[in-house]
Amino acid sequence: QVQLVESGGGLVRPGGSLRLSCAASGSIFSIYAMGWYRQAPGKEREVVAGILNDGSPRYADSVKGRFTISRDNAKNTVYLQMNSLKPEDTAVYYCNAQITSGWGSEADDYWGQGTQVTVSS
Repeated sequence: QVQLVESGGGLVRPGGSLRLSCAASGSIFSIYAMGWYRQAPGKEREVVAGILNDGSPRYADSVKGRFTISRDNAKNTVYLQMNSLKPEDTAVYYCNAQITSGWGSEADDYWGQGTQVTVSS
């Protein structure tokens, strides 16, 4: 079994910063893409940022220049540094990872439990 455990959410004022972390543990052979999604009340889940195992990042237009995704392959951990936060960034943030459990096996999709980020004055 594989678990993704997120941390780092909270309440922050507009213009502030937060750093989210997501650590994968369990039966892991390799991790391909890792990423962050978010879901605001009444809205569908949307992709925020993703990063491949070679470190190549991708960002949603709404967060480019403000958010930075990174990963530590030795720790099976992905981070999301969020700067210049806006009220519209308020959402539950979910970690996602594509993980294989053995040589030649297909990658499965795993999700964290979600962490609340609230941007408000």
